[in-house]
Amino acid sequence: MKKTNQILVAAGRLLQSPVLLFVRLAWGFQLYESGVGHLTHVAKTAAFFEGLNIPHPVANVYISGSTELAGGVLLMLGLFSRFISVPLLFNFCVAYWTASRPEVVDLLHFRNPDAFINDSAFPFLATSLLVLAFGAGAISLDRLFFKKAD
Repeated sequence: MKKTNQILVAAGRLLQSPVLLFVRLAWGFQLYESGVGHLTHVAKTAAFFEGLNIPHPVANVYISGSTELAGGVLLMLGLFSRFISVPLLFNFCVAYWTASRPEVVDLLHFRNPDAFINDSAFPFLATSLLVLAFGAGAISLDRLFFKKAD
């Protein structure tokens, strides 16, 4: 059993950076597309934000869209990954609280976790947390420029 565990640990270490790259590319691209969508459909998105009682909806469309667009690009590049994870986390916590409050309340009361997980913001929130916790991995510009082990 100990030998099997050692093999699995070694395999896991080899997979860490490729898995982080895969997650960053997949969800970074989706973030980029979402940001572009916000910024190319400002009036429609602002009307949606207004319906959620978000103050200054037009300004918040630009803030959210720019955060998602820039965040997506930076995640795909693996550049300033942990730094950009913070505003992305804030962005998706706000998204959950404003657009999916019942799902958040249910989760906090240990009811219906599927509704929280199935929300469209969940993969972005999870990716932001993952990158904040583990960094971009070895296959990233962070590693190239800053040469710091994650």
